[in-house]
Amino acid sequence: MEHIIEIKNLKKYFGEVKAVDDISFSVNEGELFAFLGLNGAGKSTTINILVGVLTKDSGECYINGLSIDNIEKILPTIGIVFQSSVLDKKLSVYDNLKYRAMLYNITKNEFEDNLKFFTERLELNNILKKPLEKLSGGQKRKVDIVRALIHKPKILILDEPTTGLDPRTRKLVWNFISELIKNENLTVLLTTHYMEEATIADNVVIIDSGKIVAEGSPNVLKNRYASDYLRAYKYDKEILNILSDLKLPYKKSKNCLEIIFKNTESAKDFLVKNNKYFNDLEIVKGSMDDVFLAVTGKELKENI
Repeated sequence: MEHIIEIKNLKKYFGEVKAVDDISFSVNEGELFAFLGLNGAGKSTTINILVGVLTKDSGECYINGLSIDNIEKILPTIGIVFQSSVLDKKLSVYDNLKYRAMLYNITKNEFEDNLKFFTERLELNNILKKPLEKLSGGQKRKVDIVRALIHKPKILILDEPTTGLDPRTRKLVWNFISELIKNENLTVLLTTHYMEEATIADNVVIIDSGKIVAEGSPNVLKNRYASDYLRAYKYDKEILNILSDLKLPYKKSKNCLEIIFKNTESAKDFLVKNNKYFNDLEIVKGSMDDVFLAVTGKELKENI
């Protein structure tokens, strides 16, 4: 795969605040790339630099092989969903999208074809004539996504796209985006503080206080930073003596015994040797929550 986005030693300071502090990463064409962190970590600042809303202090950024210093040549290949909607509240959904398409010199027939394709999949056909201000929060968010995709860009940048959406709408949106990645080779750069969204990404960068503190695929990150657990619901109490002898950390509650391991392999090895002491159990892989806590010392859920 080729790098469709490259960021090298990017910096952006606001006085004493180091919003983006010498970060470097790359995004492959056709992948879902997640930029994970708390609010204020530097995610949105990076996005705003990439799309020309903010200027960088130093560093290099390339999209489709072009420097963002030539942002006017890059923007037609990008679709952007900002945290806050940029649509006109008084206009209808249809007119909002029509005027957006006109900015890209899309013909009427092409616009109508694209509109039908996107609105059918995001279940928006029945609200095209409604003013944006009359829509629910979830409906507005889906219109924002169609606005970003109406010209069929190569790259979709999503800045906290599903904040506030109900589970059904979030699932609908992600099924649709996954379809575009698979069938259209769309590249998606996502900023999020939802672990479930980071977990489905091909690659993840975790940013904290303007610095990259970890990066890799979700599986690599979990193997590197998160512990695995063996949860036993029915077990022989003799196993407690064995755990003490082996100095293995564990937690005991009314419902289960939870034994902590460095990785899945060590959990499996332990189970092979001590299987006779267990009647009902499961091995649980470490989560992205565990990864985030390990590399930042912070609970991601506090931001939701």
